[in-house]
Amino acid sequence: MGTESGSAGVLLGQAGTLNLQTGNLLNWGRLRKKCPATPSEELRDCIQKTLNEWSSKISQDLLQELPETLECTLAQAIEKINPEEREELKVSAKLFIAGSNTSSIREAVSMTCSALGVDQLDSVIIAPPPTEDGINLSLEYLQPYWAELENLVQNKKIVAIGTSDLDKALLEQLFLWAQVKPSSNQVNLASCCVMPPDLTAFAKEFDIQLLTHNDPKELLSEASFQETLQESIPDCQVHEWTPLWLLRYSVIVKSRGVIKSKGYILQAKRIPAS
Repeated sequence: MGTESGSAGVLLGQAGTLNLQTGNLLNWGRLRKKCPATPSEELRDCIQKTLNEWSSKISQDLLQELPETLECTLAQAIEKINPEEREELKVSAKLFIAGSNTSSIREAVSMTCSALGVDQLDSVIIAPPPTEDGINLSLEYLQPYWAELENLVQNKKIVAIGTSDLDKALLEQLFLWAQVKPSSNQVNLASCCVMPPDLTAFAKEFDIQLLTHNDPKELLSEASFQETLQESIPDCQVHEWTPLWLLRYSVIVKSRGVIKSKGYILQAKRIPAS
């Protein structure tokens, strides 16, 4: 592990951006045997295994090149969709944004389309980006992110867009303001065992699908990402790295409701200590 980790540390010490792709997790024999208790544990496990495997395959050419953007992917795990099967499959994604940069949405969708070899995603749900302490989530705060998603719908990069964890009041405000209406809203069952009746009634009236999820408020915090990086690559200046966004995708066979592939894609940037 020593020299591999050393090489990875050198590359991470020079790069400005890290793009990490797990590829299709269903191809990972080792991961399938272990059932992670939470989405956060599954994610950390995936990031760690991807980093470890990538570190072990770093070429001398890459070390001489010292690229600005590191592509941390496992070639054998990447699985593009066969164009002939595209009609039979639904590609859905949930996007978690860590920073306040709306261009992350474009970047995430573009990278996912490229990874899967498709022109568009069938549905994207956005998790509300974390607000600063003491600031409540509001329509005003959501608007720039939703406008970016609407652009991608208009440019035929996404078919349908949805939200997560909005209460009835905020969902109604977004619905009335938005040009492209939310087609779904995810509700965390940890915070309420039963769907709130006002939310259910509103969703039914305006044909918004209510879905459930068990993701934590912050699926990948900066501290958690840095810790995972440290465990895989001890020689890295982990405090300089921060995640920008994380996207979890799944490819489902429409007729059978079976998951054909699922994976994570994330982008992090390095902010050198001044």
